[in-house]
Amino acid sequence: MSNIYQSKINRRDGLRWMGSLATVVVIGGVTVACESPAPEIIPVDPTSNWPDLKLDLITGPKYGQDPTVSEPTRPWALTMTSDQINLVAQLCDIICPADEGGPSANDVGVPEVIDEWISAPYSSQQQDKVLILNGLQWLDDEAGRRFNKTFFASTDAEQIAIIDDIAYKAQADKPEFTHAVGFFAKLRTLVLGGYFTSPEGVEDIGYQGNVPIMGDYPGPTAEAMAHLEEVIANLPA
Repeated sequence: MSNIYQSKINRRDGLRWMGSLATVVVIGGVTVACESPAPEIIPVDPTSNWPDLKLDLITGPKYGQDPTVSEPTRPWALTMTSDQINLVAQLCDIICPADEGGPSANDVGVPEVIDEWISAPYSSQQQDKVLILNGLQWLDDEAGRRFNKTFFASTDAEQIAIIDDIAYKAQADKPEFTHAVGFFAKLRTLVLGGYFTSPEGVEDIGYQGNVPIMGDYPGPTAEAMAHLEEVIANLPA
């Protein structure tokens, strides 16, 4: 079990990071913009264990829409309770743990970015809020059914036993896991998207852009020029 989550980023960085995350969150191969139509909601089977919490939608000014620049409004209020963000932090360690390539998603502050994401007053994010918060509740309920404790309080082996039942698409055919599989797929997308848009994640994949070149531009490498010449040579006449 992980320690209690400690904040890693400030609010300004969290909002900026959320904007980067919006460019990489993908559903069905299509990049999702903040105001894109929400995905279709799967009707809840009353015989399933899905909590189906009824959550109020967040409304209000969106980022950058302050009516008075000299007196900007405060960004939307964050959604997650301390227990929820601790649970998300634990899931970040499961989905994207630390390794020789870099720190875990938890270590770089992804839980706070996910909190920012589901708190934003946009249609897609609000749909994700319903899915994520219901999913977190389902994890605690499922851990209670299996082990008589919360998910966070469960052992590593107990947590993985639950995750193994919802981490694969084939499990969605089982009514008791249908919604939980969708939840975990969305959370996994947010965790990995959040991590690989962080400075540590960008370094992990070896991305070399956004770095100024000192001195004169050296030009493309010989390998790049050879590739370009090959492409040009094969262009239709």
